[in-house]
Amino acid sequence: MQALDGLVVLDCATFVAAPFCCTLLGEFGASVIKVEQPGVGDDLRRLGRRAASGQPDWWLVESRNKKSITCNLRAGEGQALLKRLAASADVLAENFRPGTMERWGLGWEELRAVNRGLVMVRISAFGQTGPARERPGFGRIAAAVSGASYLSGHPDRPPVSPGTPTIPDYLAGAFGALGALIALRHRESTGEGQVVDVGLYEPMLRMLDELIPVYGATGYVRERIGSATEYVVPHNHYETRDRGWIAIACTNDRMFERLAVKAMSQPALVSEFPTMAARLARRDEVDAAVARWVAALDATEALARLDAAEVPCSRVASVRDIFDDAQVHARGNILELASPLGGLLQMVGVVPRLSATPGEVRHAGPLEVGADNEEIYCGRLGLSREELAALAAKNVV
Repeated sequence: MQALDGLVVLDCATFVAAPFCCTLLGEFGASVIKVEQPGVGDDLRRLGRRAASGQPDWWLVESRNKKSITCNLRAGEGQALLKRLAASADVLAENFRPGTMERWGLGWEELRAVNRGLVMVRISAFGQTGPARERPGFGRIAAAVSGASYLSGHPDRPPVSPGTPTIPDYLAGAFGALGALIALRHRESTGEGQVVDVGLYEPMLRMLDELIPVYGATGYVRERIGSATEYVVPHNHYETRDRGWIAIACTNDRMFERLAVKAMSQPALVSEFPTMAARLARRDEVDAAVARWVAALDATEALARLDAAEVPCSRVASVRDIFDDAQVHARGNILELASPLGGLLQMVGVVPRLSATPGEVRHAGPLEVGADNEEIYCGRLGLSREELAALAAKNVV
């Protein structure tokens, strides 16, 4: 048994954000039905580096555990089919521009009319309200709007994308899944569903520590400072003798003392920079001292000394480093399972870990667009094979 066994989720979305919301629910037992455009399928099928067959592995990973059906939501018969599916579903997720589902007769009021307990997760660039609600946007735009891109990079260079451009998509999907679970908990006592409304930029905005309250209180605008951290030092990336990079994070005086005395064998640094305030006032000098020490050592030796001193640290890992990491292996963070293309497919495992009802990856994403049409339409809705074939002939499915 899994925690979400029995829940039915309709994934009517494209690309990453709302589909990831559904992927998370599916990993903990929900039955996820992926609704794709007849013929072409989800745009994610064509995004990213291609496997040997021409099918991106990204699709196979992010659509794991899902069943694929096709349904033309622009056609009246397709809209009727989706309403029938929604009538017995628990969650429906979409990430079209606001107003699109309404134009198709599939807005909240129409879906609520067929299922008062439905939870509708709506993820869009700017949310369902406000003057920018109809503007398009992807993760890069969300990072720019949220202020995260402005902070990323060095002061004398242009702002950069914080990590990959899809981080806002994944965060929005995670917040969407959280919202869905909260809404389902509310439904248990009321019988009523509701809308979960997430703007793609909003989770990024929520993650920016003291940025908003500090500006609100003082008018202070935080600027780019490279890989350093605004309010603590040393808290940066440092290059090693063998051209690697390591991260060091000292967030209080005790950690700095362990770094200076136990790791660096330079106790005078504690006397010279006894408090965080003193270190922040002379940030460049502190960082330079740590950088000189790191630069004289290979990464392995520097990390060993830091670990022995109990200073938070890590290699700045490439994906190759991740595959070689003993902790990643011990935790089973990378799964291997059969690929529908043949061979094995590696992917990140399920997060979070539950002790009694853990999530699982049962299979990779469906290779064929509409692979489960017969199972869902005939089995779930009771259509005959002849009816299904007639809908396919009209490009409804």
